[in-house]
Amino acid sequence: MEPITIYSTRWCSDCRRVKNFLNERSIAFHEVYIEEDQTAEKMVIQVNNGKRKVPTLKMGDRYFACSPYNAHKLAEELNIPLNK
Repeated sequence: MEPITIYSTRWCSDCRRVKNFLNERSIAFHEVYIEEDQTAEKMVIQVNNGKRKVPTLKMGDRYFACSPYNAHKLAEELNIPLNK
């Protein structure tokens, strides 16, 4: 699996759900808090057509938002089974 970066905020419940989903499946990721990194925040807005959507995930050269959280969509985007 390609490395995963999660662009998130500390207060975001959908971000916590995505991280729990990945942790439960032992999938490694790197997290970037967009409130602390203006470049990351600008990138999130750019890839989400002007919206500040978190979590936004980067996998390889591909970006996708998981807001609102949807486990089925996340599993599909990551190309992994939904169930552990």
